[in-house]
Amino acid sequence: MAASILLAPSLSRFKFLLLRSFIPRLRKPSLISHLANRSLTSPSLKPCTRVATRSVPSFSSRHDVVMLGIETSCDDTAAAVVRSDGQILSQVVSSQADLLVKYGGVAPKMAEEAHALAIDEVVQQTLDNAKLTEENLSAVAVTIGPGLSLCLRVGVQKARRIAGKFRLPIVGVHHMEAHALVARLVNKKVQFPFLALLISGGHNLLILAQSLGHYVQLGTTIDDAIGEAYDKTARWLGLDMRRGGGPALEELALEGDATSVKFSVPMRQHKDCNFSYAGLKTQVRLAIESRNLPTENVPISSASSDDRRSRADLAASFQRVAVLHLEERCQRAMEWALKIEPSIKYLVVSGGVASNRFVRARLNDVAGRNGLELVCPPPRLCTDNGVMIAWTGIEHYLMGRFDPPPPPNEPEDFQYDLRPRWPLGEEYSEGRSVARSVKRARVHPSLTSIIQGSLTQQ
Repeated sequence: MAASILLAPSLSRFKFLLLRSFIPRLRKPSLISHLANRSLTSPSLKPCTRVATRSVPSFSSRHDVVMLGIETSCDDTAAAVVRSDGQILSQVVSSQADLLVKYGGVAPKMAEEAHALAIDEVVQQTLDNAKLTEENLSAVAVTIGPGLSLCLRVGVQKARRIAGKFRLPIVGVHHMEAHALVARLVNKKVQFPFLALLISGGHNLLILAQSLGHYVQLGTTIDDAIGEAYDKTARWLGLDMRRGGGPALEELALEGDATSVKFSVPMRQHKDCNFSYAGLKTQVRLAIESRNLPTENVPISSASSDDRRSRADLAASFQRVAVLHLEERCQRAMEWALKIEPSIKYLVVSGGVASNRFVRARLNDVAGRNGLELVCPPPRLCTDNGVMIAWTGIEHYLMGRFDPPPPPNEPEDFQYDLRPRWPLGEEYSEGRSVARSVKRARVHPSLTSIIQGSLTQQ
């Protein structure tokens, strides 16, 4: 697949050619254009010393970088301005909670339209709250994948328009890497290598972060992610979805008996670190049907006391097994990670589901038993946000990995480099799943393979 990928004039050229830092000489535009039409695998392609139009900041100015981050990968329109010293100058998030309730989940076309309506105001409010203008920015970072293509396009288009108009470098960001790296913003003790569990509505991912841009995938989901299972169960139980299925279910579970319903823990027969929640969802649905609970027609707010107790028992039992599946996979991942990198000290848990207090408490116990410290960003930085995009942009920008400013007036039908299916790292040999091997169509090469490939080109 790599042989067919061209160096298009896109946000993520830096991921194909690792830029050498601290060299002020600029490349001529003609050479950039020439490289943009050459394949990475072409034997005649020479490593490029510089494709950015600004020099990487010197060490003395590294704390002065000001990054605008834009995130539109799914159902939240978010932006933030962050300084390279870790100061969050502002952040704004526009939620699509009402659309989620109306359509029973994310409807890509509706989500795209909501992003398009909100993006200008979100970015402007972010800059206003930071008391800055685009002229004060060092660069712009934006999510280019993974996510929904229609949604990604809105953020990328906005970022490129700003970067083009104000001649700013631009950094394409991997959404899941951003979830992992935001822990380094909130806790400066977190240094590479570390283990990360990234859990959200669309992703379950266990990675060993060896260095910036170098990740080993220890495990991922083979079907549904834990966040999707939480949301679906919450909807089946008739919970109020306006603030999210996960928080609603977590609250109801506090009233229930977690041992009252005997759900099976997924994939215990598989000695790897991969996840599966499709079967657990089926168990929950069958349990609801067997109890004849009128959950579809009677919301939890109108349920009788006995009905509410039954729903609470189901919620608590589901949550216990769903999180136990996380615990067991994390235990094995820690054993693997410590074998590869014995110096690991931290387990980073991030993503929307990491806001769940029960999840944090259980994983804190698992980390402690293995001599690791659990690090979770605050809840506002676990869900999708612009801060994590800006911070990840800063980390790569300071390594010299950024694109030059795009043209100021790109056509409306410009083909942006969007990566809806984009692995973060290469699979660990012991963690490869045969079940997933047939689902590799239209998947971009991993971020790690691209960056490591550029290193070997130098």
